[in-house]
Amino acid sequence: MAQSSSPVSGVADRYAQSLFELALEENALETVESELASFNQLIDESADFRRLVESPAFSSDDQLRAIEAVVQETKPGPLTGNFLKVVASNRRLFVLPGMIRRFRQLAAEQRGEVEVDVTSAHPLTDDQRSALAETLSGYAGKTVTMREKVDSAILGGLIVKIGSRQIDTSLRTKLNSLKLALKEVG
Repeated sequence: MAQSSSPVSGVADRYAQSLFELALEENALETVESELASFNQLIDESADFRRLVESPAFSSDDQLRAIEAVVQETKPGPLTGNFLKVVASNRRLFVLPGMIRRFRQLAAEQRGEVEVDVTSAHPLTDDQRSALAETLSGYAGKTVTMREKVDSAILGGLIVKIGSRQIDTSLRTKLNSLKLALKEVG
């Protein structure tokens, strides 16, 4: 998989790697992954929490107090709770979504899985989902964990991202290609 060389992704990688190693040592990989998923959901669903995470306007003391309150309310395990407090006290909350994403990737690799993003025009049926997972597992040589997204703008077909590779069989892309080809001809 292609790695980004941005300083932000480097910070996310280092923090995620450290947490991953600690979780592995303490046999708490699934627990930490689940707790991080809950915090990621909180970021997605709560505008106030997202603002706390993303805004540089909050001091590290403000961020730490807020994270301590959230940790006290949500009661994650000590490893996840302490990790979030360290991230807040080091003023790295803005990188938390990247840390969570990278941790999930490391955990999936540990289990022999690969995460795949699938975008479809309509929700997949169970039969389509299982057939696609089987095909992608054969392609990747690993167990596939699919994250599905529905985007009616693609009109039909699928867009599949697996690692650094993207396979776009969407009707929108095919129509755009046809449009370009017709412009060249005429």
